Amino acid sequence: MPSRRERANAIRALSMDAVQKANSGHPGAPMGMADIAEVLWRDYLKHNPSNPEFADRDRFVMSNGHGSMLQYSLLHLTGYDVTINDLKNFRQLNSRTPGHPEFGYTAGVETTTGPLGQGLANAVGLALAEKVLAAQFNRDGHNIVDHHTYVFLGDGCMMEGISHEVCSLAGTLGLGKLIAFYDDNGISIDGEVHGWFTDDTPKRFEAYGWQVIRNVDGHDAEEIKIAIDTARKSEQPTLICCKTVIGFGSPNKQGKEDCHGAPLGNDEIALTRAALGWTHGPFEVPSEIYAAWDAKEAGAAAEVEWNQRFAAYTAAYPELASEFSRRVKGELPADFAAKAAVYIADVANKGETIASRKASQNALNAFGPLLPEFLGGSADLAGSNLTLWKGCKGVTADDANGNYMFYGVREFGMSAIMNGVARHGGFIPYGATFLVFMEYACNAVRMAALMKQRVLFVYTHDSIGLGEDGPTHQPIEQLASLRMTPNLDCWRPCDAVESAVAWKQSIERNDGPSALIFSRQNLTHQARDVQQVASISRGGYVLKDCAGEPELILIATGSEVGLAVQAFDKLSEQGRKVRVVSMPCTSVFDAQDAGYKQSVLPLQVGARIAIEAAHADYWYKYVGLEGRVIGMTTFGESAPAPALFEHFGFTLENILDTAAELLEG
Repeated sequence: MPSRRERANAIRALSMDAVQKANSGHPGAPMGMADIAEVLWRDYLKHNPSNPEFADRDRFVMSNGHGSMLQYSLLHLTGYDVTINDLKNFRQLNSRTPGHPEFGYTAGVETTTGPLGQGLANAVGLALAEKVLAAQFNRDGHNIVDHHTYVFLGDGCMMEGISHEVCSLAGTLGLGKLIAFYDDNGISIDGEVHGWFTDDTPKRFEAYGWQVIRNVDGHDAEEIKIAIDTARKSEQPTLICCKTVIGFGSPNKQGKEDCHGAPLGNDEIALTRAALGWTHGPFEVPSEIYAAWDAKEAGAAAEVEWNQRFAAYTAAYPELASEFSRRVKGELPADFAAKAAVYIADVANKGETIASRKASQNALNAFGPLLPEFLGGSADLAGSNLTLWKGCKGVTADDANGNYMFYGVREFGMSAIMNGVARHGGFIPYGATFLVFMEYACNAVRMAALMKQRVLFVYTHDSIGLGEDGPTHQPIEQLASLRMTPNLDCWRPCDAVESAVAWKQSIERNDGPSALIFSRQNLTHQARDVQQVASISRGGYVLKDCAGEPELILIATGSEVGLAVQAFDKLSEQGRKVRVVSMPCTSVFDAQDAGYKQSVLPLQVGARIAIEAAHADYWYKYVGLEGRVIGMTTFGESAPAPALFEHFGFTLENILDTAAELLEG
């Protein structure tokens, strides 16, 4: 039987060989953390390489994602569908081993990591989801949700501010099944970190309410085992501080920044092989070491054991078992679409003039009882975002059987945690803040889009209509940023009807995230026929129209749709042939077939005006060279909303003047 060190050296050899072949990558972390990984993956991790989505598997996250070859080597050695050729194609086009771990590319990768700290935040989300799901479904004698979340992280993750946001909350919530391994090697890209990172990290985490295990020799298997055993007994999250040598085994580069983000070089690899006693060639692993690593049999047995427990659970609680299976599969309740459609029709008939943030809360009150998988929240703005609905119950350390998270002032942490919740399965997470504070969280929004996760980002106070709080709180460029993010649907509804449709569409979408943008101020109800209500789901549609072909098209979203309708009425009185297009979601509209888009925005009509109290430049793709945009080109000001709309030209008079310029010029 190969020794522990020999098994760990297989990771080191594969990692340095793959990085060298790619002439790109980070060999240091995989070589330094190999001994920790060997203990965790061989002695503790509950997983099934033959079924990477096994429901009660432990979750493993490589937050220091630049060390991706550690994870790829582990997946290959334990029997996942990651071949030796995949390792040889590390960092190459269309390979299954990209430079940083990416969900959907590589079997066994739970979440996309690389932006430092976000993997740790995702791990908090994974552990949170485990705790809440267990509280909702486990019954006496039937623990069908019972697994750990393990996360590797380095100095970079610790330095990123998001680590404070999420680890503080993890301690407060008592996420005892979250175990983090801190690769305390003292090295980052610029060299020895003591010049810029002298925090007392253990004290910091103790202050968060974590169990901290200090000064573990990251190259001593027995010390690592004792630490993990201690961690698994805690009701609080655990930080295991592992002292390691980056690039372990490299005679000339270990312990130095040289091996952090660059290949070792062929000569140094030869010396490292000799130092480690690894006599095998590049990408060669002896059969006895493969056999020692192979986790397929143990993984299949773990899944069989869980299936037996779930069968007993099903016999005792058939309805709960059916609901659990539905939620884990990500399927919506069978009657959701029909009931949501009835609600939308009722909203259309009621015709209320209310703020879209209030319309959003009304939709939550209608949809929430239909969706036990909702896990909502807000970054300390529940009373302003209006994300609390009548059936909300907060999640706490002592009672996790809730459906609402009070995230505190942690916009970035909230958003990245939601990504982890979505990746865990069993939930549809939504979380809210003011639109302008999306800036704090934009990289987590980007990661949700990159991973194509059903995460709902709710943003209220959507424009200069915020008013007196001034330009620090008035969003200008954020809408354009969200709309330009690939695979993200950004909805800015103009009234209660569009708000309800936006929620329904975002909930039903299962291949990516959505941003829902709501107003502080009241928005006038717009009358529609049944076909127009149905067309809202297509992202853009004709709200008001003339007989025959229009000579002018007004395009608007949100609160500015009401202005466009006022202009339509005035221009129609003047005998002008005008059309109003409401475009609550540009990405959904852009995805429609050419015939539909032509029916809404006929190419032959060049006179177009886009109206939105946000950055003007985005809209030129729809109005072209002949058109005009009434939008923002500066930051806002502090004043009541009506004064601001007049000051910045969002008035009926300005629209009419712009229309006259286009039509008569």
